[in-house]
Amino acid sequence: MGEFEPGKKIVIPVVIHLLYNTATQNISDAQILSQLQSLNKDFRKLNGDTVNIPAAFAGLSADAGITFCLAKQDAKGKPTTGIVRKFTSLPHFMTDDAMKFSASGGDDAWDTKKYLNIWVCNLFGRSLGYATLPGSAADKDGLVIKYDAFGTMGTLTAPFNKGRTATHEIGHWLGLQHLWGDANCGTDGIDDTPPQQSYNNGCPAFPHKTLCSINNNGDMFMNFMDFTDDACMNMFTHGQKNKMRSQFAQGGARNSFLNSSTCDSVGIQQGSLPEDIAAKTMINIYPNPVSSILNIDFSNGSIREKKLQIFNAFGREIITVVFTSQKKSIPVNHLPAGVYFLQINNGKEKKVLKFLKL
Repeated sequence: MGEFEPGKKIVIPVVIHLLYNTATQNISDAQILSQLQSLNKDFRKLNGDTVNIPAAFAGLSADAGITFCLAKQDAKGKPTTGIVRKFTSLPHFMTDDAMKFSASGGDDAWDTKKYLNIWVCNLFGRSLGYATLPGSAADKDGLVIKYDAFGTMGTLTAPFNKGRTATHEIGHWLGLQHLWGDANCGTDGIDDTPPQQSYNNGCPAFPHKTLCSINNNGDMFMNFMDFTDDACMNMFTHGQKNKMRSQFAQGGARNSFLNSSTCDSVGIQQGSLPEDIAAKTMINIYPNPVSSILNIDFSNGSIREKKLQIFNAFGREIITVVFTSQKKSIPVNHLPAGVYFLQINNGKEKKVLKFLKL
């Protein structure tokens, strides 16, 4: 069992199982990374839209102290990007867990005691996603999210385009219920979330009161565990924070994650990620994957004085070089294994490419 400290920052390694039947469903790495960034902002109360929390509820909003990052080692200890891309012959999946098994057109889970497994696929109908609760069967444990409700950029469908479907479902994965407890005038068992008649959708105006409201503040419709539009969700409460973190205590269903060493210990940084990878570029990088020396060739490019930056998969700048030659070799043997973005910028023109460090 891992040792749990109440104030400890918890880092959760994530593996994305991206199942696609069409090119549209095969979303970009940049879109996937945007979802990880969004999760880290939401679970650390770093999301800018906390300014929209009504004054009546602002004091209840909490930093859960939980961050997420893509796994850098697979279950066998080999380097990984944390993203598994797999073509499926199925045009869509139902909410019956078929996407979680290779035998039924999906992809098998990685060790669910060490990794948060997220299956991104084309879900049939109106469902945006679903999650298992703590204590569920190990081979099914994790989240399922529809490909066009995953992330904050790329192939998305409004109003579910700010990554809050995954935030909501991870709340369930960490033991949270819907605010109304799935019952008329129900409760989620958390003291600082008021009972409400049922779910809210769209973007209500504050206060939104019903016959079940206990005071003039009405529903906490801006809570991540309601059903409002992504742009209207912005908070977890202290009670929800404590409930989620209790899963990591000794004897808790998620305690094993405290022993995980498959993830960068600092989690994803909060800065902006580089722009999406250019579809076409006059710049060549090789070898890719690379183990020691990355070669950059501008022989067919028009950029003259160049600023070269390398970012890790968490959006943190690792290397910066300014030079004027047409070719450059960059030692990368000191970098941990994983995905990196190389950005070339001369102040007017910008190119971004991706490489894998072994």
